[in-house]
Amino acid sequence: MKKILFTLLIVFLANYLQAQTSAPEATTATAGTLTVTYTIVSSTYINAVWIKSVTPASFVRTLTVFGQENKYNNELVKWTADSGTRNYTNAVTGATKASTAVMTSTWNGKDISNTTIVPDGDYTIKIEMTTETSGTNSKLVTGNFTKGPVAQTITPANVSPISNIKIAWAPASTTSINNLEMDKLYSVYPNPAVSSIYVSGLNIEGVDICSLSGKILIMSKESNVNISKLPKGVYLAVIYAKTGTVVKKIEKL
Repeated sequence: MKKILFTLLIVFLANYLQAQTSAPEATTATAGTLTVTYTIVSSTYINAVWIKSVTPASFVRTLTVFGQENKYNNELVKWTADSGTRNYTNAVTGATKASTAVMTSTWNGKDISNTTIVPDGDYTIKIEMTTETSGTNSKLVTGNFTKGPVAQTITPANVSPISNIKIAWAPASTTSINNLEMDKLYSVYPNPAVSSIYVSGLNIEGVDICSLSGKILIMSKESNVNISKLPKGVYLAVIYAKTGTVVKKIEKL
């Protein structure tokens, strides 16, 4: 009997630890808004902005396209290759641009059908432009960001004539009561910690441990989270509760 109980205990502990190991992909789907701004200094040009997931590398949706499809949109060769014969579904479209302009594209975090929020994780924004004289010799800007519960802003390098590029992810606030009140209701200890942290508070539904850039490293449905495999450093503990979401900064020793 003791041997059987010992075996069951080992199985339980193994399953418990496995549930708290680092996950390669997030399974949560945070609502929010991505805003892409950039300037194109040119005349008579077309351009497209679209988004892909990093892992797996797959097309998510087109955000904006400017240019006449029956004229030379097929010269946006990179967008055509990624989207599969120029996929416009639920994209903002417009005419060919005739002068220098500051451009803005937004994304609501949803899939191509515009109905379901896509999983959190790493995504790539691509901006392509070309002129009638340049043809398929288009210019391309790429920038990676992490979709998740933490806001993030990146500024990819300019690729002339595309400049002043800013990609900003802003997660939606799910807090139903004042943020300051929420912050007081939840705590993380010990902090700093060596091997595990415990999150205290009411109606906790899960805890994510994220890098400061917002990348989800550990996902747990328990209040006690094993962080022993993380390198030393500062991280964010994102606490999900029925009343909202709270973010706490923690230190791993």
